[in-house]
Amino acid sequence: MNETEALQLATKVQKACIEAALSGYESAALSGLCQEGAIEAAISAIQMLDLNALAVPGSHQDPT
Repeated sequence: MNETEALQLATKVQKACIEAALSGYESAALSGLCQEGAIEAAISAIQMLDLNALAVPGSHQDPT
């Protein structure tokens, strides 16, 4: 993997983490969890990301 590919993968993982955290936090907050619980849910969502799927080209749609 060259430097460009590594940067593209890192960017893909970063975007997926942000999306997962926002989604997890929003779902938890809508469910009535306190802020601390919602943050824990956001972290859990990041931990559940399928990193193998992110490593496969074309497996994660870029929102941009």
